[in-house]
Amino acid sequence: MARTYNVVTYGCQMNVHDSERISGLLEQAGYVRAAGGDDTPDIVVFNTCAVRENADNRLYGNLGRLRPVKDKHPEMQIAVGGCLAQKDRGDIVRKAPWVDVVFGTHNIGSLPVLLERARHNAAAEVEILESLDVFPSTLPTRRESTYAGWVSISVGCNNTCTFCIVPSLRGKEKDRRPGDILSEVRALVDEGVLEVTLLGQNVNSYGVEFGDRLAFGKLLRATGEVEGLERVRFTSPHPKDFTDDVIAAMAETPNVCHSLHMPLQSGSDTVLRAMRRSYRADRYLGIIEKVRTAMPDAAITTDIIVGFPGETDADFERTLDVVREARFSSAFTFQYSKRPGTPAATMEGQLPKQVVQERYDRLIACVEEITWAENKKLVGQNVEVLVAVGEGRKDERTGRMSGRARDGRLVHFDAGSLAGQLRPGDIVHTTVTYAAPHHLNADGEPLSHRRTRAGDAFEAGRSPRTPGVLLGLPTIGAPAAPPAPTSGCAAH
Repeated sequence: MARTYNVVTYGCQMNVHDSERISGLLEQAGYVRAAGGDDTPDIVVFNTCAVRENADNRLYGNLGRLRPVKDKHPEMQIAVGGCLAQKDRGDIVRKAPWVDVVFGTHNIGSLPVLLERARHNAAAEVEILESLDVFPSTLPTRRESTYAGWVSISVGCNNTCTFCIVPSLRGKEKDRRPGDILSEVRALVDEGVLEVTLLGQNVNSYGVEFGDRLAFGKLLRATGEVEGLERVRFTSPHPKDFTDDVIAAMAETPNVCHSLHMPLQSGSDTVLRAMRRSYRADRYLGIIEKVRTAMPDAAITTDIIVGFPGETDADFERTLDVVREARFSSAFTFQYSKRPGTPAATMEGQLPKQVVQERYDRLIACVEEITWAENKKLVGQNVEVLVAVGEGRKDERTGRMSGRARDGRLVHFDAGSLAGQLRPGDIVHTTVTYAAPHHLNADGEPLSHRRTRAGDAFEAGRSPRTPGVLLGLPTIGAPAAPPAPTSGCAAH
């Protein structure tokens, strides 16, 4: 029997996509995904995040819960990768000696070999590279969705935000060649994928490596020429690199969605300066004004940090002012989290928890007031919905299905007479009947339903897989099942 695996993912979209590559690597090496409910897979991989303060606690808490399982099943292997692995390195094995493999953000492709080596040597393998051995997109990928796919256009980041540990863990920006990106997009579309999200730590600085400041706008336009691709999104751009040609490309390329996620972080110029964010509030609002002039229907979302060291009441009020002026359709809000190794962690003016919490609560109330008002404007409008999997937690109870409108808003809709005919990946047109701060409802009969190849793939149980080229890396065949232990108390 083939060995089974499970991948547990924390953090951002980059990590989610990296986990698809981890799954693709393991399946190419002969492993199979563990069935749902299987609490003793042969391999458990934790793909970690180091951005939030509780990242360490989450990882070590889960490792602790696995220890008695591994004591009973000593042949089980546990691997830890991602940003926290890149940061903590050998400390992970010191704190949790039952871990078999630790690998970093730059050597995902080594995982199958490291697992085999750890099994052969009966000892933990720790391999952390300081730079990429191969661009991650050359690795095989097991896609989680039949209708939407991530496509990395760059990895790493050249910015030096004082609150962020990512550049030290992901490295300097490395850009992928446009032809390789478009080849992957076409490969996904050939498998039925309708929507692609171009992914990078800072997508709109794309082209820095090959000296083309307008490369990202050109890339957006080029994706518009991929036949069969219906939706293009991207995340996340940095305001300092946002250029007018990107706005024009968004407005003029039919399959590029009129949705923009652009982190604000703070509305105070003083705080932005302390964060080392090289734009100011007026510049940020100016970009939004240009986007809405070119695309009046654009939905703009953002990230905001509350309680950065030294933030005053006046600084926070300025953030609320920018939120009110920007009229975001959604915002990801965070309380400042001190991360060792970042300049902000040692700054004076660290704020008490109760001050941060009070401001955070006020920000949430302000954001939800605005998002609710903006969503109410859509009641009575017709929307195109790409039917999704698992977007609505209450769908089973309410009898609704869910999906995303072209602007990225979450829509819960009544299937009506189409109940039983709709598949994730199909396209539905429906009318919004109710708005909430975080979603829309459409409770009338759908106006139309279009079956798609993505829906066919979902119905057939096919997940898109993109092959990889393991440049410079050894490959292994399907691992043999381990021999049964001779004793239930075998030491590991």
